Amino acid sequence: MSAIDEGIVREYFEQNGFLVRQARKYQVQSRRKAAEEEIDLIVFNPGWQPEARRPEFFLFSTELPYIHRAIVAVKGWHTNVFTPTMLKSSPEIFNFLQQGVLKEAARLFPSDLPGADAQGLTKILVLPSLPTSEPFRSQSVEMLKAAGVDAILSFRAMLLDLLEKIEINQNYSKSDTLQVMRLLKNYDLLKDPQLDLLSGGVRRTRA
Repeated sequence: MSAIDEGIVREYFEQNGFLVRQARKYQVQSRRKAAEEEIDLIVFNPGWQPEARRPEFFLFSTELPYIHRAIVAVKGWHTNVFTPTMLKSSPEIFNFLQQGVLKEAARLFPSDLPGADAQGLTKILVLPSLPTSEPFRSQSVEMLKAAGVDAILSFRAMLLDLLEKIEINQNYSKSDTLQVMRLLKNYDLLKDPQLDLLSGGVRRTRA
């Protein structure tokens, strides 16, 4: 996983009011990861309400208010689709769901929070995409749920949400990710998704 992948996820949650902690600052390559090293990000929603329902499996910004605290595994395999075959052949995708990892994750949150045990955590998997055709899409979803994934978040959904929020007249000097997106949007190299819907994809012209 590259730093930019994790940076996109961090910015997405922060822009939606979450507190985000990066579990580690280094890559693990020559040995097996320890439990705490399977967690990419830890997120906490200070605006969460105790009476809130559980979030839907497919996450969008409208579902984020229903997340209290979560661990996030980021799989930035951008040229891959998470098909049933791929999920079967890549068990490392689910390493962040191991009991030792969840126990370690629960320890990282204050013990006086409501539902402070591992069962109170939302387990989020960030991925490029699922199959678009059936039955493969449904099969992938069933496999992810059966493994213990509570919700999935796509890079496309995050990038569209960030792009919508970015203002071209703002200088995002404290975030390389947002600043690059702002510059691309400013020079019409990225299109506003809502503008595409209104104009039928016609390129925007500046006064």
